[in-house]
Amino acid sequence: MTTPHDIIIRPLITERSMDDMALGKYSFQVDRRANKTEVKKAVETIFGVKVKSVNTMNMKGKTKRQGVHQGRRPNWKKAIVTLTEDSKTIEFFEGM
Repeated sequence: MTTPHDIIIRPLITERSMDDMALGKYSFQVDRRANKTEVKKAVETIFGVKVKSVNTMNMKGKTKRQGVHQGRRPNWKKAIVTLTEDSKTIEFFEGM
């Protein structure tokens, strides 16, 4: 059985995710095997908020080169979590 901290890997801090925070949307990198209900339960237990919806997408790793050698970064999964209107904000993102 996976714990909520195994599902949520890290928050994503980008310009777009900072703009979405005003709308109550937060972005996370999540485990590739996790589904939407598992992500919802993990965010609710870790941060103590109410989740309205979860959107997930599989991100392809970029191809990188160094000289003649070529490789890839690993594929990963991104989740955008929308909170309900009456829910409190996630304090981790405050002050960023």
